[in-house]
Amino acid sequence: MKKLLTILLFFLHTMTISLCEPLDPKQVKALQSLNIPTAKDPCSQPSLLCDTSTPFRHLTTLQLSNCTSPHLSLSFAALKSLSTLHTLLLFNCPFTPSPTRFPPQLASTLRSLTSVNSLRNISAVSLSRLKNLTHLTLSNLTIKASAPYVLLSHMSDLQTLTISHANLAGSLPKRIHSPNLTYIDLSFNNLRGNIPPSITMLDTLQLLNLSFNQLKGEIPSSIGDLISLKNLSLAFNSFWGSVPDSLSAIPGLVHLDLSSNQLNGTIPAFISQMSNLKHLNLANNLLHGVVPFNSTFIEKLQVFKVGGNGNLCYNRSVLSSKLKLDIAPCDKFGRPVSPPPSTRSSADDSSSGEDYDEGDYDDDGSSVIHKKEHHHGPNKVVLGVAIALSSMVFLIVFLILSSKCCR
Repeated sequence: MKKLLTILLFFLHTMTISLCEPLDPKQVKALQSLNIPTAKDPCSQPSLLCDTSTPFRHLTTLQLSNCTSPHLSLSFAALKSLSTLHTLLLFNCPFTPSPTRFPPQLASTLRSLTSVNSLRNISAVSLSRLKNLTHLTLSNLTIKASAPYVLLSHMSDLQTLTISHANLAGSLPKRIHSPNLTYIDLSFNNLRGNIPPSITMLDTLQLLNLSFNQLKGEIPSSIGDLISLKNLSLAFNSFWGSVPDSLSAIPGLVHLDLSSNQLNGTIPAFISQMSNLKHLNLANNLLHGVVPFNSTFIEKLQVFKVGGNGNLCYNRSVLSSKLKLDIAPCDKFGRPVSPPPSTRSSADDSSSGEDYDEGDYDDDGSSVIHKKEHHHGPNKVVLGVAIALSSMVFLIVFLILSSKCCR
């Protein structure tokens, strides 16, 4: 027991000495170039984390946020001095100039890189050399190079990937070297082509966001192989075909957004059996038929959108019009009821002598037009008879008067 206590005290003493060690002078100089105060112990700042090495401590985490200097520079020399970093977080710090490549020393140690509105132009080849990354987030920047496979060619440990608003062009990689990916967000780019099997083979994937690109083709049936998926967004692309039945094999799906594509066919009824679903957006497609859901299912959703599908309708005996689904009710044939004709102007009414009520609906869902009669003055037949009689009376009186004058 006494020996154990001695070891513990020695360990605590060593830790205390290590925590008092100064920061590596090269890293102090690098922090000064970034306008970070170094008069006091830099490692005491919440945006910095340091190790306990001796004789100098080294930075392991650096976060820069909302930088005020308009001429902030992150030089290659500074990055080289910060080669002990495991985590680099940059938020709203637009560097001038922005670094275009990372030193090899940093590339081998860095585990997590986040740049939001900070690194402006960076080479995909340079990023691909960050081979030990587990987390990569890039937003509001321009990546110099083409397809994503250049970027991801050497990253085998990647777990989360976000590259959005980055002008990323080309097609999705046919081979992904990171089998443990749980999060992919490639939204707001210029990606083209289909969803390759390399994406649907990631059985640990929990989020897939490919929205706001130029992807096309059918949504592959192998999408159902993503059994861990909770969030799927393919909105604002050019996907066609039907909603794949294989989605029913994803038990934990919470968010499903397939809006603003060219999907056709009917809405699969199995969606109502997805007990975890909270967000369902199928708006602005070419879907047709009857919405296969009841009020209980729709009301438990936080988001439900099906508008913008001109041939889609709802059964009024199942769903109330108070739900505001932005689609028409169905007639007895399961087709949308035609919208009633609009009320015409008073000028048109006066010329035709008739107008129409805005339509009601009969029992089979067909629109009913009610014609309203208008009476503008006396009946034309009666008026004609009256004129004829008056003419005859005038003629008789004229003849009598004429005969008297001739005598």
